[in-house]
Amino acid sequence: MTRYLLALGLVSVAAAAFAIALRALFTFLMHAAFASSDVVTAFRGLPGWQRVALPAAGGLVAGTTTWLTQRIGRAQGVGDVMEAVVFGKVRLSMRVTLLKSLGSSIAIATGGSIGREGPIIQFGGAIGSYVADSIGLGSRRARTLIAAGTAAGFAAAYNTPLAAVLFVLEVVTGIVVLDAMLPAIAAAAISTALTRAVLGGGPIYGSRAFSLTSQTELLAHTFLGLLAGVGAQLFMRMLSSGERLFARSRVPQPFRAALGGALVGLLALSWPEVAGNGYEPLNLLLDGAFPLTLIATLCVAKAFATTASVSSGSPGGVFTPILFLGAALGACYGALLGHLFGPSAVGSIGAYALVGMAATTAATTHAPMMAVVLVFELSGDYAIVLPLLLATAVSTFVSRALRRDSIYTAELRSRSVPWDLSLEGRRS
Repeated sequence: MTRYLLALGLVSVAAAAFAIALRALFTFLMHAAFASSDVVTAFRGLPGWQRVALPAAGGLVAGTTTWLTQRIGRAQGVGDVMEAVVFGKVRLSMRVTLLKSLGSSIAIATGGSIGREGPIIQFGGAIGSYVADSIGLGSRRARTLIAAGTAAGFAAAYNTPLAAVLFVLEVVTGIVVLDAMLPAIAAAAISTALTRAVLGGGPIYGSRAFSLTSQTELLAHTFLGLLAGVGAQLFMRMLSSGERLFARSRVPQPFRAALGGALVGLLALSWPEVAGNGYEPLNLLLDGAFPLTLIATLCVAKAFATTASVSSGSPGGVFTPILFLGAALGACYGALLGHLFGPSAVGSIGAYALVGMAATTAATTHAPMMAVVLVFELSGDYAIVLPLLLATAVSTFVSRALRRDSIYTAELRSRSVPWDLSLEGRRS
């Protein structure tokens, strides 16, 4: 038990340190390449040919890391973490994780439309596996340490410790397991505390205060949940189609990822906001700073850009791009309601953007409570909780009715690993 508790502390600290180091690497790359703090601002100042060439070059490097990881072993994803925790069948490679992290940072810094949370979460699981193997913990303790590391990585990536625990419970394990929950809670708390000590506290998208204009507005948010469920399915099917399209092409890696980067660059010629993981324009969406036509255009353009980056093989996550897409959908819906009924009747566009974020995340992950708590922690606004609960419940129901797999369980099923949940428990 003493070794286990020391290992838990070590994994928590390592996950936080990795998240801090990855952010520092990204900041260094941005300043070194563009003398800018974010990729969207940098792209706005670039000539057209560089907007296409840079994502292509970054995709080439990222595709090279993908090619290398495939030679080492299977390219790890959240699905591998799920298998490692629940079944204990998968060994998480630290070399693969570090290579993917490097490729992801370079791809994002050069405009790739992917999230940096994927490598951070996977590193947490990998460091849990590595420490467990190094000190000779048994299989049961090793699996809980991987779960704890995953929670620590998620918490460090988003500064949301409660949502990190729910990510492990709803997504990684699929059921409430005390053996996994208790170390996940401790690891998320330690990791968040360290990350906040270095990078600062508070919601990463800033504190905001929204309120309902009337209780009837809940009906509008409920309908937004329906739209988010359908929109999430369209995006997931777009990703699947993109993967099949690139897989059928004769372009090998790393040139396949370079092609995906070039496609992102072509979109960035007209809409530089599609570059990067979407953090900067997401803040502007929450502030209601974009007109309706631009919001609608960005929603479609970002979906295509993310599909081009992810499906072509650039390593990285889709979680933050999904947050952006959900916010764009919600903001577009709120702006449209404002045009139809007047701004005073429907409330803030930013509130609809927040609800759209949660509903789309819930629909893609099939983890509604995690999505509610995540957006609540990201915004710090309790008044938005009721719309969040209604919209996420509806969006998850609609998404599951259209296709039973989430974005993560679809990855498992493609590898012939069934993952079915019911009131009787998990059947696999």
